[in-house]
Amino acid sequence: MSANLDLVLLWHMHQPDYRDQVSGEFQLPWVYLHAVKDYTDMAAHLEAHPAVRAVVNFVPVLLDQIEDYTEQFASGRMRDPLLALLAREDLDHIGEAERKLIFDSCFRSNHSRMIVPFPAYKYLHDLYADVAKKSEACYAYLSGQYLADLLTWYHLVWTGESVRRESALVAGLMSKGSNFSYDERRQLFDLIGALIGGLIGRYRKLAESGQIELSATPHQHPLAPLLLDFQSARDAEPESPLPQAPYYPGGRSRVTHHVRAAQESHARRFGARPKGLWPAEGGVSSALLKLFAEQQVGWAASGEGVLANSLRKTGAAVSDRREYLYRPYRVAAAPEVSLFFRDDQLSDLIGFEYAKWHGKDAAYHFVGQLEAVRRDAPAGRDPLVVVILDGENAWEYYPYNGFHFLNDLYTTLGAHASIRTTTPSAYLARERQAVHGELPALCAGSWVYGTFSTWIGSTDKNRAWDLLCAAKASFDLVLASGRLGTEAAHTAERQLAVCEASDWFWWFGDYNPQQAVSSFDRLFRHNLTNLYRLLELPPPPELAEPISHGAGHPEAGGAMRRAS
Repeated sequence: MSANLDLVLLWHMHQPDYRDQVSGEFQLPWVYLHAVKDYTDMAAHLEAHPAVRAVVNFVPVLLDQIEDYTEQFASGRMRDPLLALLAREDLDHIGEAERKLIFDSCFRSNHSRMIVPFPAYKYLHDLYADVAKKSEACYAYLSGQYLADLLTWYHLVWTGESVRRESALVAGLMSKGSNFSYDERRQLFDLIGALIGGLIGRYRKLAESGQIELSATPHQHPLAPLLLDFQSARDAEPESPLPQAPYYPGGRSRVTHHVRAAQESHARRFGARPKGLWPAEGGVSSALLKLFAEQQVGWAASGEGVLANSLRKTGAAVSDRREYLYRPYRVAAAPEVSLFFRDDQLSDLIGFEYAKWHGKDAAYHFVGQLEAVRRDAPAGRDPLVVVILDGENAWEYYPYNGFHFLNDLYTTLGAHASIRTTTPSAYLARERQAVHGELPALCAGSWVYGTFSTWIGSTDKNRAWDLLCAAKASFDLVLASGRLGTEAAHTAERQLAVCEASDWFWWFGDYNPQQAVSSFDRLFRHNLTNLYRLLELPPPPELAEPISHGAGHPEAGGAMRRAS
């Protein structure tokens, strides 16, 4: 039995860029909603348990948007239409489009966890459902007070459990239940602004205390190995269909841009460049690690499936994960970068299973799994367990936003005699003589199945890549011509970066709900259309038609729970 076990908990915080790069208006509200629910709660749990070490990975585009919201509240000029409606005094005389936005948005929550437990909110839902059975024209009979109550409840259920326990305003509004006044809605609006405005500072303070390490992801969350080489998808799946385009034009320079932009923005916000990067979707390849080494990235991480596939390429046995998983690795192509691998089983217990358990039972079971890893580790080796998952999307499936589970987990870990929570940089600094595993070759892949099949290979995903490749070729030609001024060129480049995010490709698939597939299909095409217009080119007519035709599962819950 090993004497100790080192545990790295990495919470990945990410939302894609929901802003229209031309108007500045937010198309979807997920950034500010997760900010007041999840980013506040995750900070509060760490603040309450100073003995627990963790990594918090912020994708820079998320921080860009948090800062954008902070500026909106400071200036009073709101560019998120749903948030602006919360603070609208007169809701009796709003336009039809605004009423539709409220109805389309304010029941888009986890029904069993975020609507049913609140009778007043459930009443609003049931009344709407009853009206919907008659005719959409009947929606006009729902009063301004109904809309005020609906907007208030939607924002109340998207507050974090830590906020509910600390805010007399939130507790009072939840107790009141209905007939919310304009002044009460305005107070809630102001609270949201204060919570968002304090977020980055809270995490910076946790990092400065040494309790957490802040890592980053290339700026707009691009699937970097695919930008570098579509053929990398065939490392793990040799028969994977690829886009018609042979490669993404200028992919290497674009990935370098995203990495450098992430390092620079991280240094501006937190005082130093990040020592490590969680590449988008844990997607790695030898070419990407070489690029990371050139940019002085000290560590990166990926999924367990990538490690298993890489070991198989060398002929190594992968039947006993205890023998190979619980240590960092060096890849021959880029030995300067320490590569950590996610324990998929333990990570997925938190992400997908423990929401159904009693919080204390789940926490004790998780710690018991760690103790089993320590007990069964090879003699003379203290195992390193790496748990990586979204720090935002799982909690709406938990009672009380995961409050009791996380509180019990952190309490138990903080007091455990032989489990040490740590961070990659702290581990590498302390264990300078620790033996890294060696990988002669890396099989490119992601945290999902160890492949890139979630982002490339299907008809819709490949078509989306081809549309992006065509837009990038047009971008290159226009910039080379010099006919755009400096500011216009920078605006077009920002729009291009948005289009390169991995999220658009993830959403094409029948494992996602139809409404979400349609929404992100529309957003992706809107972003490409904006790019052509910024380049002063007519958008191709195919961007007017959906990429996905009938894809999407009517009951899908989003197995990986992304971006909503």
